[in-house]
Amino acid sequence: MSTTERDGVRLAYERAGRGDAGTVVFLEGLGYGRWMWNWQAAPLREAGYETVLPDNRGTGDSTAPEGPYTIEAMAADLEAVLADAGVASVHVVGASMGGMIAQAYVDAYDRAESLALLCTSHGGEEAVPTPPETRERMFETPEGADERELIRHRMAPAMTASFREANPDLIERIVDWRLESDAPPHARQAQAAAVAGFDASDRLHGIDVPTLVVHGTDDRVLPVENGRQLAAAIPDAELFLVEGAPHLVFVEHADEVTARLRRFLDGA
Repeated sequence: MSTTERDGVRLAYERAGRGDAGTVVFLEGLGYGRWMWNWQAAPLREAGYETVLPDNRGTGDSTAPEGPYTIEAMAADLEAVLADAGVASVHVVGASMGGMIAQAYVDAYDRAESLALLCTSHGGEEAVPTPPETRERMFETPEGADERELIRHRMAPAMTASFREANPDLIERIVDWRLESDAPPHARQAQAAAVAGFDASDRLHGIDVPTLVVHGTDDRVLPVENGRQLAAAIPDAELFLVEGAPHLVFVEHADEVTARLRRFLDGA
């Protein structure tokens, strides 16, 4: 693990792989640490890519300053990480909140050679919001729940019940990873406020790198119409919909998503 600093915030990142095929940076969703990309990073390294996995401010091994946070500030954090790592050009992959950071990054900086946006939104008034029942489930604290039960409860809308029931051991490993690296409550709320304040809808037409949009058709966190809007607004963007997939499409349909991502990166 390496670290750098921006505006007094220590930013941690993990860098691995040969890099013969290029460098890919992965950006996580709200509250999540870099474990989130366990299903994609290793196969891409085996294919010759170097991977850079930062922990967003507030998460994992990065420090958790008091808010407010903004998506643009987290994009500036990413620029600091890539500059520290000496990465001149990079494929940017972001999911959920990480997809918002990715949009802000390609708008403000010039290292990106491609962009992959998974289960995310451009924000603003035209975006389809998280349904109220999902938002309530993601942020409520059931009476008497311990830490493990709380994580499972809040994560439920992002997965299908059938996947959870079929993979109990994996779910428990994910809970372990989250206990080790999730954002503390104040940082999670600051990240959530950054997501709520994000709006890139008037900047999408200016994205001029190859772009892939991936979305599950049964996403209950950021409904699939957000993916369709992104693909329609970004010039020449490719849209890849995964039928029946939930918000954590890259976990439940890991092989399919990773294969599609690799084809995109190989051709970018």
